[in-house]
Amino acid sequence: MTSAPRSPASGPHLVALDVDGTLVDHDGAMSARVRRAVQAVVAAGHHVVIATGRSRAAALPVVELAGIARGYAVASNGGITLRIDAEAPGGYAVIDAAEFRPEPALRTLREAVPGARFALETAEGAFWSTVPVHDASFGAPARVVGFEELASMSAVRVVVFSEELDLEDFTEAIERAGLHGVAYAVGWTPWLDVAAHGVSKASALEQIRSRLGIPRERTVAVGDGFNDVEMLTWAGRGVAMGQAAQGVRAVADEVAPSVYEDGAAVVLESLLD
Repeated sequence: MTSAPRSPASGPHLVALDVDGTLVDHDGAMSARVRRAVQAVVAAGHHVVIATGRSRAAALPVVELAGIARGYAVASNGGITLRIDAEAPGGYAVIDAAEFRPEPALRTLREAVPGARFALETAEGAFWSTVPVHDASFGAPARVVGFEELASMSAVRVVVFSEELDLEDFTEAIERAGLHGVAYAVGWTPWLDVAAHGVSKASALEQIRSRLGIPRERTVAVGDGFNDVEMLTWAGRGVAMGQAAQGVRAVADEVAPSVYEDGAAVVLESLLD
């Protein structure tokens, strides 16, 4: 692994960028240098794709802030793929929604995780939860319903969180649950994202790569979370942010400076050399 930027292969690249901890810091701020770098890479003919665990409603303001007017974005950890088009209603169109039936996973997790709370995102972008919750990654308040009603719905993403367990105990409870038939990733806090089997940022990005006809060796991915691991290993050049956990850094080809040192800009600028 190296912290030095690699010389880019010739031709347009697909550049996948995580949001929180990559494009924006943990206060939600994007530096001027990062914004300039995104726009310069787009102007140079590369395809910048924001790939985030946020819902579409929470991802689109970042797309706009970055100055991306056309292209693609991945939301909900691969559950939703958007075509960004300033002329479309709302500035985007949903081109893929990876729905699944979460009931078996929800029942398993209710038994395995003490005090578990649940929230669900639908393909239409609505949120439902078993307790009042308004998380910034949702982009909208969730409507409260009972567990049985929630379990009967279709989803593109399910969130499980606990206010009773610390991260270590929460992670151990998830591991003991032995989830099957779904994809999932634990975050920085006692928070679990669940998606359809085989769905991740990487699976959505592979579909976009195929649409664009970009060779795998001209793909770059930058991220800092465990929900970025598949994306970093999928890319021809996977870059972990400097503040990423060791488990994320270990799968990357490179480690960039941290989000507070404009690490994403460093990677983007290397494509302009």
